Amino acid sequence: MSAAALPVCLTRPPKLVLHPPPVSKSDIKPVPSFNHCCRKTTKKQVRKGKTPEEVVKKYLQKVKSPPEEDCTICMEPLGGPSGYKGPGVGPVSKAESVGQLAQCGHQYHFQCLVAMYNNGNKDGSLQCPTCKTIYGVKTGNQPAGKMEYHVIPHSLPGHPDCKTIRIIYNIPPGIQGPEHPNPGKPFTARGFPRHCYLPDSEKGRKVLRLLLVAWDRRLIFSVGTSSTTGESDTVIWNEVHHKTEFGSNLTGHGFPDPGHLDNVLEELRVQGITEEDAVVEK
Repeated sequence: MSAAALPVCLTRPPKLVLHPPPVSKSDIKPVPSFNHCCRKTTKKQVRKGKTPEEVVKKYLQKVKSPPEEDCTICMEPLGGPSGYKGPGVGPVSKAESVGQLAQCGHQYHFQCLVAMYNNGNKDGSLQCPTCKTIYGVKTGNQPAGKMEYHVIPHSLPGHPDCKTIRIIYNIPPGIQGPEHPNPGKPFTARGFPRHCYLPDSEKGRKVLRLLLVAWDRRLIFSVGTSSTTGESDTVIWNEVHHKTEFGSNLTGHGFPDPGHLDNVLEELRVQGITEEDAVVEK
């Protein structure tokens, strides 16, 4: 038999499945053990009171004899003056020129830490630039919006024994505030509402509780430059990965993915959010 006479077997390429099958309103249920199904955030409230110097001092211990090492912020010796020359930091005495972060023990020029704080979100928290230990409660610059969450009667690939938690994020475009890269300039919000999915399992609900904390602290999204389109002044994800494919995993944003829930828990921990922060839903 010639090759031309052999039967040809054609296979269809995998199909991208972003959304679940249609779900009636009566089939949408609250997430078990959750009292609500919606969370809103408003514009950032201005924090009053402590100066940047007072915030930084709260997390520092005095250092009598600085080690013969460089400050990893300015890369100048700790025994000498800070290499920071910018505005916003006043002179300090020699006794206060170097401080040690109380929990992790890393040492920096006091002026460098104040400059780092001034260049951040100025929310009363401080993050060690070496080990990422967070002091205080870290918050972000996520714009105002709404987070909805509920259970739908379909299973995710890899999770056949449970239903699915659907999260819907909605953030409208607006004007950047003082905590954003370009205050007073408009920002765009592409692709909203964004639908995301978790298995309705014990661990999936645990992740949801911590995502609610991240939402309240304005850490799920940020305003910046999109890594996919290059557009600036737009709402972007903020280092906490979500699954946006319901029934496939062609782009890496779907299921099955056995390590996804553990990866999200670790990403939230890096943002300063652990199980102790979500004992009871508000």
